[in-house]
Amino acid sequence: MAARHRRKTGRGWKVALVSFVVLALLGGGTAYAAYRYDRSAADRILPGVMLAGVDVGGMTRDEAIRVVEERAELRLTDALEVQAAGVTWTVTPAALGMSADVGTAVDRALGLADEMPFLSRLYHRVMDEPVEREYPLEFANDQTAVRAFVEQAYGEVAVPPVDAEFSLVEGELVIRRSEAGSELKVELAAQRILRALQRQVDRIEIPVKEVTPAVTTASLGQTIVVDVSDNTLQLYEGLKVVKEYRVATGTASFPTPVGTFEIIDKRENPTWYNPDPDGWGADLPAFIGPGPGNPLGTRAMYLNAPGIRIHGTWSSSSIGTAASHGCIRMHISDAEELYPLVEMGARVIVKP
Repeated sequence: MAARHRRKTGRGWKVALVSFVVLALLGGGTAYAAYRYDRSAADRILPGVMLAGVDVGGMTRDEAIRVVEERAELRLTDALEVQAAGVTWTVTPAALGMSADVGTAVDRALGLADEMPFLSRLYHRVMDEPVEREYPLEFANDQTAVRAFVEQAYGEVAVPPVDAEFSLVEGELVIRRSEAGSELKVELAAQRILRALQRQVDRIEIPVKEVTPAVTTASLGQTIVVDVSDNTLQLYEGLKVVKEYRVATGTASFPTPVGTFEIIDKRENPTWYNPDPDGWGADLPAFIGPGPGNPLGTRAMYLNAPGIRIHGTWSSSSIGTAASHGCIRMHISDAEELYPLVEMGARVIVKP
């Protein structure tokens, strides 16, 4: 009996041992199989992962990149209307240098599995249970490309200002009002376009600023125009004639110089000094003081043309003719009226 009991006890121990070994082997095989399955699926994104609104669960890296690039392309080629000064350009974000780093975004989605515990990711893979994780697709803007577009647009809409002009060109009087120009506000325009790309709007207007001329009509000041051909003198304030007089100008032998000059001196009751004592003034005194016999009358304004003045004359009959030695003569009363109106530095244009 004792021997029979020992044989039964030994046989039960062996069965238990064999059962344990079998279960261990089965468990190890299952774990190994689970490990092999996890490794074989490591190149695929966990189920339920969204990237840029696209379900990339179960996809390989290349598959996910292809699908997400198609989605990114929709945004990169979406039309954007840019308006300024009545001009409209239709451009795309891609043309403005926008890009999407799809590869990096897909790598983040693929790397989620490595962040999870083994059993957790195994569960999601085996049971096809969504992890419900979403990743955005980051878009990058190229400020250099945006700036290049703005500079191109600048050239298309820029209107240069027009300076006011009061000048003598090839013997003809040129009178022109100033006109304001316009140009894009480059920095502000670039900032607005970058914000529009970020917000995904489809239309923006970029600002234009007015450009003031260097010489405005208001800044022209005074101009005296002497027309030798019809012996007239006009005083302009800006572009408006405020006074007009008949005058005498130089003879054919002593012509009044044509050109643009300025008033450099003014004298009341001037003294006349003989300008050519060895020539036409040889029979005249060296100087004549103020008074009725003074060739300059009672008022004289000196030009920066040597020896040329705008002055009064006692010889009223010479007005309207070519009678002087180059000066511009006026009636005494006209010279006295004009004198206080003319500023030092006033422009004087003598046209033929």
